[in-house]
Amino acid sequence: MEGPGPVTTQPDLLYSEEEEALRAAVRDLLTDHCDAPGVIARTESDAPHDLAAWKALADGMGLAGLLVPEEHGGQGATHREAAVVLEELGRAVAPVPFLTSAVVATEALLACGSADLLAELASGRRVGALAVALNIAPGAAHKAVRQEGDLLYGELTGIADAVVADVLLVPADDGVLYAVQAEAVTVTPQVSLDLTRPVATVTLDGAAGRPLGEAAPAVRRALRAGAGLLASEQLGLAEWTLTETVRYLKERKQFNRPVGGFQSLKHRLAQLWLEVVNLRAAARNAAGALAADADAEVAVAVAQAYAAPVAVHAAEEALQLHAGIGMTWEHPVHLYLKRAKADSLAYGTAGAHRAALAGLVDLQAP
Repeated sequence: MEGPGPVTTQPDLLYSEEEEALRAAVRDLLTDHCDAPGVIARTESDAPHDLAAWKALADGMGLAGLLVPEEHGGQGATHREAAVVLEELGRAVAPVPFLTSAVVATEALLACGSADLLAELASGRRVGALAVALNIAPGAAHKAVRQEGDLLYGELTGIADAVVADVLLVPADDGVLYAVQAEAVTVTPQVSLDLTRPVATVTLDGAAGRPLGEAAPAVRRALRAGAGLLASEQLGLAEWTLTETVRYLKERKQFNRPVGGFQSLKHRLAQLWLEVVNLRAAARNAAGALAADADAEVAVAVAQAYAAPVAVHAAEEALQLHAGIGMTWEHPVHLYLKRAKADSLAYGTAGAHRAALAGLVDLQAP
């Protein structure tokens, strides 16, 4: 008689009480610090980042060190908690460097074991940025600078949040990841569709770098976490646009009845609700897989293959269904559409992740 087969552990997609409490605290803070008019005003200035909100998140709540072990001054939390934070940041389109510093740069440092820099990023005193273009997918080729002696030379484009970073993690052609102080490089802002997450060109002309460790595994780990948790940001964005659209259609009247009562609009909203629910499952699965480090590559690829089209669809529907008011600069829906469009390219396109998934599960196209 055969014994029982192998036991498989199903991921828990539900939110714990602690995660819901964290969500409530972050949402309250963002309500006070990241109102829509304030975010729009910042996009019109030369300082789009909300450093006051970042200070409140980092100092007041310790979220800059969420993924950093306690022995290095962090919270010792998991990717599940980081995903909850990113959902709320996505709902507010918050212009803070949480994803780039507290997730991507932190993951690269964790791979290298750089305790002192981890502690600095965890405290929120310094902001880190991985000097790899925002559109690069996990495992894809990325540009490296030239290493000559103790100095680094080269130009890197499309670096997210470089304008606010204090330290840049730069891959070089000798296979090493270097920590470079921001004052040692030239950071030139680039024109970006998403003004709440600006990108820049980083020029190194004889910049001194401190070697941290092997670049390839550090960059891959960082981009994998970035792609996986980006799905939670896209989920928060999609949920906000759906909720606000439903609220608006209940209030707006045509022919003396709420527009939301029209059958054709009900069908569109119902379809969008189904897409958002499925996105929540994919995003939560990716966060759980990253936390458990089990089948994370597959979970991340699935989440990103699905997340980008849903977030863009939700933002586009919000723009259209808000009608004329949705086309105005004063209404925040344009912030969500731009973030959704930019996120659809960040850390690999949906097509790139589908191709990666095909290889991971051996279902390549003929």
